[in-house]
Amino acid sequence: MKITHHPDEATLMSFAAGSLAEPLAAIVATHMSLCPSCRRDVAMLDMLGSCLVDTLDATPLEKPAPDAGTLRSQTEAAGADTAKSSRDAAAFRDLDDLSGNVPEPLVRLVGPSLDNIAWKRLGYGIWHYPLPLSMSGKGDLRLFKVAPGQVMPEHGHGGAEMTLLLRGSYSDEFGRFGPGDVADLDEDAEHQPIADPEVGCICLIASVERAKFKSLLARIVQPFTGL
Repeated sequence: MKITHHPDEATLMSFAAGSLAEPLAAIVATHMSLCPSCRRDVAMLDMLGSCLVDTLDATPLEKPAPDAGTLRSQTEAAGADTAKSSRDAAAFRDLDDLSGNVPEPLVRLVGPSLDNIAWKRLGYGIWHYPLPLSMSGKGDLRLFKVAPGQVMPEHGHGGAEMTLLLRGSYSDEFGRFGPGDVADLDEDAEHQPIADPEVGCICLIASVERAKFKSLLARIVQPFTGL
């Protein structure tokens, strides 16, 4: 699998700090199970955050700030720690063959196979499967299955929206997204995804606010869909 679209650096920083909204954090965690590069980035951010906290808490006599050599060695150690997780995630890096594997962070919620999900029809050529959040979680997290060549309703966003491709692909104003890719969009982004003409797509979508649909019909049915 070749991943070309990743979460923004600011998103990874928020995830590492534990301040990212729950549905968005689910996207990042699932993407990280597929992406060694982002695992290394988050490990480094975690390490730098810990060093910063230790530096702020320490007095000069108790714990001096780490020098460049110390930071470099700690960074190398953090990179080594991600090697095992890279191997553990290897089973989920072959989604291009449409094998139906579910990335590990989602298995507890949907089971091990994308082929056994109890999809609910949302509209012509579109099915969804809402995923539960914690009692304090805010926003929306759900799987979508889109038929080959289906055009999604054009829409903007009331806040951040993240999409992780699990099977197939789609294209929109921001490019082509395949398995493992993440579309990390803010409230200023507007797009109209079109599913792959041969295999369609299955994706995990997270949002913190309602979508802003352009068409009247989509706005009319929006209260019934929760989107």
